[in-house]
Amino acid sequence: METILTNARLVLTDRVVEGTLVHEAGVIRALDEGRSQLPAAVDCEGAFIAPGLIDLHTDALEGHFVPRPKVIWPDARAAALAHDAQMAASGITTVYDAICAGAFDQAKADRRALYEVMLETVHQGGARGMFRVEHRLHLRCELTDPNLPELVEIAHDRAAVHLASLMDHTPGTRQWRNVEHLKVYLTGIGKGGDDIDREVAWRIERARDAVAGNHARMVAAFAGSGIVLASHDDTTPSHVEEAVAAGCTISEFPTTIDAARAARGAGLATIGGAPNVVRGGSHSGGASMRELAGEGLLDALASDYVPASLLQAALALTRPAGADGQAEPDAATEPDAPAALDLPAALALVSAVPARLAGLDDRGRLEKGLRADLVAFRLVDDTPLVREVTRGGRRVF
Repeated sequence: METILTNARLVLTDRVVEGTLVHEAGVIRALDEGRSQLPAAVDCEGAFIAPGLIDLHTDALEGHFVPRPKVIWPDARAAALAHDAQMAASGITTVYDAICAGAFDQAKADRRALYEVMLETVHQGGARGMFRVEHRLHLRCELTDPNLPELVEIAHDRAAVHLASLMDHTPGTRQWRNVEHLKVYLTGIGKGGDDIDREVAWRIERARDAVAGNHARMVAAFAGSGIVLASHDDTTPSHVEEAVAAGCTISEFPTTIDAARAARGAGLATIGGAPNVVRGGSHSGGASMRELAGEGLLDALASDYVPASLLQAALALTRPAGADGQAEPDAATEPDAPAALDLPAALALVSAVPARLAGLDDRGRLEKGLRADLVAFRLVDDTPLVREVTRGGRRVF
């Protein structure tokens, strides 16, 4: 059936217009300025309508399988469905579920036990039409794990694996280049005293024997596969050089502005964490994504560990720094403080650009002929309120 949405603020690629959107058979058929007077038209009451959000990296699936340390939810299907509902409620219509191939610490033993379960549950959920949104797999390849090659082999032939990232969580490098930040993190998850020193030493020793060999094996495994490859937590220009040599096209969550600049110079797209924008900075001492956006170095956002942050972060970037309770830049010392983005540019970070990076040319923009993946939202002060989500023309939230 034809669906007519009118009295809406349509977020196009270059402007926002008050108008009418028509979709039929899962495809956008028309975009017009002004209101429709047809009796069948649905009055959107001035809500924004934007393309459905595309999340290239979320760790949220694992949280539903392991809601507490050492607690594995007994019904894998129910865990995946709860995650799926959370994605829909966040305005996300295409999600790349980040599943860990390997672990970097001793507290994540559950990851190996659940690895194949999670892969199969996502696969079956999509194949049997159980999900509200489209799920694809993002394989997080932990280079410090000596079992990584066999884990990747298990997943490599699954049709839903479309993106993989190369990760190195060795203490003293990348995200944990400052080991003191790692120790603070370990304290926060309940470790203390000598346990922390033993954990750090164990991680360094294991990585010493695994990272180089695993990196070479992963490069060979993904070459020519058609799977989009990303480098994770790039910190130095040399990390970017390694990423380019490995065939990566994405620098995911660069931890320094120097790495982001090097990525731009090398032709890699950068993806930043949406929670970083919402919180006003990194939780582990990394670069500010707002600063990257201000320098034109941020190509896309991913929800990382908070699905709702994706829309929140995009909208936060339309407001000056300080408007969200973040530190206000000092104009006397920071004359080039990051400027706010307009709404189309900000929402492109979570729709059009992720679609392009993932090779999804059928979605991510409000254009005739593209898939009717839509999110309708209002603002309560500065907080987005998702009112309705449509995937392929069918309402899913």
